[in-house]
Amino acid sequence: MFAKAFRVRSNTAIKGSDRRKLRADVTAAFPALGTDQASELVPGKEELSVVKLYAHRGDAVTVYVSGGNPVLFELEKNLYPTVYTLWSYPDLLPAFTTWPLVLEKLVGGADLMLPGIVVPPAGLPQVQKGDLCAIVLVGNRAPVAIGVAAMSTSEMLTSGLKGRGFSVLHTYEDHLWRSGDKSSPPFIAPLTLDPPDVSEEKGSVQAGPALQDDMRRLTLEGKEEENGEDQQMCGEKTLPEASEDPGVGGLNPDPADSKTLQEQMDELLQQCFLHALKCRIKKTDLPLLTSTFLGSHVFSCCPEGRQLDIKKSSYKKLSKFLQQMQQEQIIQVKELSKGVESIVAVDWKHPRKGSILEGSEVRMIIIDYAKKNDLVDADNKNLVHLDPILCDCILEKSEQHTVMKLPWDSLLTRCLEKLQPAYQVTFPGQGPVVKKGKICPIDITLAQRASNKKVTVVRNLEAYGLDPCTVAATLQQRCQASTTVTPAPGAKDSLQVQIQGNQVHHLGRLLLEEYQLPRKHIQGLEKAPKPGKKK
Repeated sequence: MFAKAFRVRSNTAIKGSDRRKLRADVTAAFPALGTDQASELVPGKEELSVVKLYAHRGDAVTVYVSGGNPVLFELEKNLYPTVYTLWSYPDLLPAFTTWPLVLEKLVGGADLMLPGIVVPPAGLPQVQKGDLCAIVLVGNRAPVAIGVAAMSTSEMLTSGLKGRGFSVLHTYEDHLWRSGDKSSPPFIAPLTLDPPDVSEEKGSVQAGPALQDDMRRLTLEGKEEENGEDQQMCGEKTLPEASEDPGVGGLNPDPADSKTLQEQMDELLQQCFLHALKCRIKKTDLPLLTSTFLGSHVFSCCPEGRQLDIKKSSYKKLSKFLQQMQQEQIIQVKELSKGVESIVAVDWKHPRKGSILEGSEVRMIIIDYAKKNDLVDADNKNLVHLDPILCDCILEKSEQHTVMKLPWDSLLTRCLEKLQPAYQVTFPGQGPVVKKGKICPIDITLAQRASNKKVTVVRNLEAYGLDPCTVAATLQQRCQASTTVTPAPGAKDSLQVQIQGNQVHHLGRLLLEEYQLPRKHIQGLEKAPKPGKKK
C-alpha cells in the first residue's frame, strides 16, 4: 500500500476526547494489549497528531503519529499497527517467518506467497482468513511487515503451502516507514518452542512426508502492485532444524573433525561476519545498529544446515566479538545513544584474507560444496542449482531472481573471476613474497632516440625483486655502454633502465642465466639482433 509515495491531505494535533476514543479503539482492536500498554501507545500528554493522506492508488488512510514516528494507521475503519509499534510490542500479532531475500520484494509491493514461508519446528501460528499478521525474518523476531491472511492455517497446510498467503499492507523501508525516523529493526531473539504433535484434532490435516518436504522449500511467487506481473524467485533451501542436543548446537560436525565445537563456532561467526560486510552492507547503510547487523545480515549469511550460536563461541557475546574486529581495525563501533552501539565505519580495504589458493584448489572447493549440498541438477549433471550463498558470491544484482542454475564451466569461471588475483615470488634463501594483483612480465623494448640511435628499455624489474640500479650497473659493465635509470611513464613508484644500443641479447642472458627467471615472464627477447650470415 505504501510502496510508492503518498499525498498528505492534512496534519493536525489530536484533541483530548479523540485521544481517549483512539485509546479505546486500540484496546478493542488489539486485546493482547493491556491498559498500560495502550496508554503508552496513545499517550495522554505527549504530542500526538493525525495525518490524513491518499495512498498512491487513491485509498484514504488516516495515520497517527507519536514522537515523530507513525504508530498506527486506519483504513476503512480498521486499525493497523506500524512496524515501529510492533518493534515495541513484537507479540501483538501472530507472526510468520520468511527469508531476508524476500523482504525486498515485499517492499516493492509484492504480496507474500506461501512457498516463501519458513515453517519453524514449532509449526505455523493458528490464524483464520482475514486475520492481521506480522511477518518476521529468519533469526530475528522483530516484524518487518504486516499483512492480512488470505486463508486459514489449516487451508495453508492443505494447499501444500502453495498460493497467496498474505496481502501485505505495510513494510519496513516503505514510504510510511520513511515518514518516521527511519530506524532499523532491533534484534529480538526468536522464541524456542517445542514442536507440537503433527496429528491434530478432528477436522484438521496431518502433514505427510511429502507435504513436510514442500513446507521446507523456499520459492517466492510475488505480484508487483505497479504492473501486476508475476515474479518467481526460486532456490531450494532446507530449513535448518535446531538440534535438541546442547552439545551439537545444530552444527552437525564431522566426527572426524578434530576441531572443538567452540572453534567451529568461532570460524562460523567470523565467516558470517565477513560475508555480511562483503555482500550485505554498503557505505550508505552506516551507521548501523549492531543488533540490526546481527539479526538482518549476519544470521542470513549462515550456510545452509548450520546454526550460528554466539553463546557457544569463545566470545559469548556479540559485543566482545565486535570489539575484537575493531581491534583488528576492520570496523569501528560507537555508542551513539546510551546502551545502544552502532557500526559507524568499515575499512573496506582491510588486508584481511585467507590462505592463498590456486585455481585448481578453488575448483575442488566449489565442486565439493555443490556435491555436499546436493546442488547438482538431478536431470542434467552439467547444471548446478544456485543456493543463496552462491547467489551472493557470483551473481549480479539484476540476476538474483532470474538465474537459478549455471553450467559447471560458467560457475567455476565466475567464482575465479570474483577472487582477488595475487602472485607469489620466491627468492633463494628467503621466504615467499605474496603481492596482490596480476604479475606483469619484464618488458624489453627498443626505442629510437636522436641521431637515429637505438636504446634498449627494460621495465617491471621490481616485481621480480630486482633493483633497477643494480641491473643498470651490471649491464654497463657487460655491454660497455652507458645506462640511465628513470621513472617509468604511467607507472607509480616504478623505474625503467635504459641502455645505449640494442642490448637485448646481453639483457636476456643476465635475466635467464644469472637471475634464472622463467622465460615466460620476460617479454621482448625476440628483439635481440640476429647474428650475421657466415661467409
